[in-house]
Amino acid sequence: MATSSTASVDMEDIQTVDLMSELLRRMKCASKPDKRLVFIGPPGSGKGTQSPVIKDEFCLCHLSTGDMLRAAVAAKSPLGVKAKEAMDKGELVSDDLVVGIMDEAMNRPKCQKGFILDGFPRTVTQAEKLDEMLSRRGAQIDKVLNFAIDDSVLEERITGRWIHPSSGRSYHTKFAPPKVPGVDDLTGEPLIQRKDDNADVLRSRLDAFHKQTQPVIDYYTKKGNLVNIPAEKAPEEVTKVVKKVVST
Repeated sequence: MATSSTASVDMEDIQTVDLMSELLRRMKCASKPDKRLVFIGPPGSGKGTQSPVIKDEFCLCHLSTGDMLRAAVAAKSPLGVKAKEAMDKGELVSDDLVVGIMDEAMNRPKCQKGFILDGFPRTVTQAEKLDEMLSRRGAQIDKVLNFAIDDSVLEERITGRWIHPSSGRSYHTKFAPPKVPGVDDLTGEPLIQRKDDNADVLRSRLDAFHKQTQPVIDYYTKKGNLVNIPAEKAPEEVTKVVKKVVST
């Protein structure tokens, strides 16, 4: 009885407008087809820009391994406790544990229509374990979207980024320059570049990404569900391509 009463009080505390908007969202989502997607791409390829758009359009949940691990640890689920033990020892969380936590996450109501996986799988072993877990659920990955972009384009994108530290406002020397070079438009305070946003760091990150990820791209290519996305295009053009790919 206590549980029922608590749930009732919780519902009463929610604003009517929030309840209505969630109800309308669920009604809209009911007719959407299930989609299970993997987004692959190097840093700066635009995955982070496209994920929220596609998540909302197709009523999917966005699963990031880091977020899921933190949530499982905070919830003190059996798998979360094991993950915390490994992290406290400075060890990597095993693939089996990560896939198990992912399996748990897929039971949430917001993941009913499917998910976007970002940053996982990073290895062929992880891809195989993911396939095995989904197979037990009677499901499979529908599409793997590879945000393909030339390294030189990424270098221009990333090394041109400037940040206003206190507000997080971002600029780009070519694509979104400040009114006065090196100065924030609103406050007149100096802009900074992140330590990672330089050519040397980027090249080493890209080398690591290509070495690690190419076998995963080959794995999904052989399975016939990988689609290359022309990620060098403007964000709104990429969105159109991604929506079309996901819809088919």
